[in-house]
Parts: sequence; structure tokens; C-alpha cells
Amino acid sequence: MAVDLLLGLQWGDEGKGKIVDVLTTNYDIIARFQGGPNAGHTLVFNGKKHVLHTIPSGIFHDNTANLVGNGVVIDPIIFKGELDKLEEQGVDYRKSLLISRKAHIILPTHRLLDAASETSKGKAKIGSTLKGIGPTYMDKTGRNGIRVGDLELSDWKERYRALADKHESMISFYNVDIEYNLAELETEFFKAVEVLKSLTFIDSEEHIFQAQKSGKTILAEGAQGSLLDIDFGTYPFVTSSNTTAAGACTGLGVAPNQIGEVFGIFKAYTTRVGSGPFPTELFDEDGETMGRVGNEFGATTGRRRRCGWLDLIALKYACQVNGVTQLMMMKGDVLSGFKTLKVCTAYKYKGETISHLPYNIEPENIEPIYSEFNGWNEDLTEMSEASQLPQALNEYIEFLEKELEIPITIVSVGPDRKQTIFRGK
Repeated sequence: MAVDLLLGLQWGDEGKGKIVDVLTTNYDIIARFQGGPNAGHTLVFNGKKHVLHTIPSGIFHDNTANLVGNGVVIDPIIFKGELDKLEEQGVDYRKSLLISRKAHIILPTHRLLDAASETSKGKAKIGSTLKGIGPTYMDKTGRNGIRVGDLELSDWKERYRALADKHESMISFYNVDIEYNLAELETEFFKAVEVLKSLTFIDSEEHIFQAQKSGKTILAEGAQGSLLDIDFGTYPFVTSSNTTAAGACTGLGVAPNQIGEVFGIFKAYTTRVGSGPFPTELFDEDGETMGRVGNEFGATTGRRRRCGWLDLIALKYACQVNGVTQLMMMKGDVLSGFKTLKVCTAYKYKGETISHLPYNIEPENIEPIYSEFNGWNEDLTEMSEASQLPQALNEYIEFLEKELEIPITIVSVGPDRKQTIFRGK
């Protein structure tokens, strides 16, 4: 059986958690393949809101296994907090949650390094979530990291101490004022590690291979968004992992020829958290309305998201890089009430009109060129069938399908799993 992928096509926060939750009934295994607890996947059902950071979004379904892959970096403290919340809600995660031995562990000193590095940048900050993600991936590529499988070794604490001591000497190198009590942080960390060790560790690439062989269905779940990819995003304002389809191969050990459907998720408009270029960003009443109606605040950080019109150039680019086969449009309901909608269909770049994403999209180089569409006033949140959607929204969707040459098979009209409209492929 092929492995299907689900990816964000913008700067993250597209609503991947909701769609994974909606699609989980079709899959035996949900496998998270990259990123760390800087992700915030929000699920809403039965009148309750649930936020996950590292645990795959299929965890609320009884008959589905949830696998944290080798490409993920795990903070045991945050992970324990997620498990505690699941326990409070009566979720029996022990029988369904599997952890790859090759996943790397975020140490308390990784977070301190993150804070020291970001503070030292001054006004040039990249907008790190300060979760220690970047330093952990640096240790991974520098071949210094501690992995989940190391927790099964008798000398793992000695390995920890050697790396933590190295980090402390690096923190002093930044020459910034970072106050911390490492002994206190380590007490909490080691308690959380014991909880992590109570879970099932697996050789995940072998597990997935055997699952495929036996005909099990697998959905690989991405975190963040394609425009935050370490290679193909708006570098250096990116995350530290490969958020694109290629990241699923390296983050789970799945061969490229084993990838099936690639589901690409995007908002009907565009948002971005933190620093970095954003060609269609709005600083007017329209942008303020999008943020307020869309409740655009980060699920992990609480930071206000910057809002703007849909950038079709960036979206096309993400579809190409990922090989997207089906599109899913989120938050169409947020645009209800706008008299006119705009979509960026080209850039004015250094005096030329271009229709591709160039190397540099800083504001001094880029001016968006817009096409305009009629808006709609209907409240979409109570709609359940594609036939109920207003004509203006259908025209908007059909334009995007024609330009992207990919079908939009799901339109989300609210945060609840029930507020999901399926369209024909």
C-alpha cells in the first residue's frame, strides 16, 4: 500500500490537524514525519478544542496507530504535558502511540541555546519559537544528538551530561544575559524522560515497511508549511526541517516510489507568524478583519498572525515542489462579508512581471499584482453540502483549480470536524 501525505502549502497554520482528524477514519496509521513542538495542530469536535504539538492528530480515534517518526524532535517535558491532557480526556494513548528510536530529543540546554542565539541577533531576529528546535537539528546534523533509542542504553545519562556541558560552554559564547537554573530544568526533564520511556519505542522504518506489506493504510502528517522548509522556504525565516514531501521520505524511511496521494492544505487567504517576507500582507481594515474573524493567533505561541490575500504564485510553487494531487481549502468562512476579494496572480519583480517565486521576495524587490473577485455574504458555517456554497465562492474555487490544475476536494467552513464539505475529485 502506498503512503499518502498531508502537507501545509503556506507558512504553516493552514489547519492540517483538523483535516488529519477528518481523514483518520480512512487510515490504520497516522505518522508524523518532521518538526517539533513548535507545531500546534488544533482539533475541534464535540464542542471541545484540543491542541497537539508533537503527537499525531489521529490520537483521538480508537482504532488508529499514531507514530512519531525519526524526523521529529521530541521535547519530553512538552510531550508529557500532551500525554497528561490526553489522560484527563480519557484517551488510552498507550495502546496506540509509537515512538521511533531514531527521533532526536530536545534537551533543556537546547532551549537555552535557542534563546541565547535569538537574543544575540537583536533586530535581525528570525522569530524563533524558542523551543530548542533549531539547536536540536544542528546537533543532529553535527552528529552530536541524543536519540530516543539512546534512552535504552545504560550510559545515556553520561551522554546527556557531556552534551549539556558542551551546550553551556556554547551559551557563554553568545555573551548575552540569559538567566536560568539548569538543575531545576533537569529535574523536570528527567521526570518527563521516565514517562517517555514508558511508551513503546520501535524501529519505525521497519514497522512502516511491514505495515505497507500487510496492506495497512498510512497517512504521513507534516507540521509547519512548505514556505517554511529549510531548503525551499523563505530562508533564513524558516523552520529547521524539511516540511515538503521529500521530508516524509527521510522522516519516516519511506521510499519515494511508495508515495501515493499528496494532500495539500491552504487557507483561502494567507497568514504568517513571526518575521520574514510576506508579499500580500495587509496593514488595513481587511487584514484586521481576517485576523479577528479567523482568530489568527498561534496555537503554540499565542502570537498574532500576520494576514493577507491569497498568494497564488507562492501556492503554485508549493504545489510543484510537493507534487500535490488534491487540494483542501481552509477557512473559506472567514472571507464571508468581504465585498471584493483579491488574489495575487503575478509579481512585479525588479521592473519585470513574473509568475514564479524568485530567490528573494523581500518587499524592496516584490510588488504583488492582483486579480479581483466578487465576495459573498452568506454564512458558510452551517453548510454541509457543496451544492449550498454561494456562486461567488464557487467561482473563486474554480479559478484556483484552473490556475493550479489540481482539484480542490475539501472546503472547510469552520473549525469543527463536522464543518467540512467534500467536493468531487
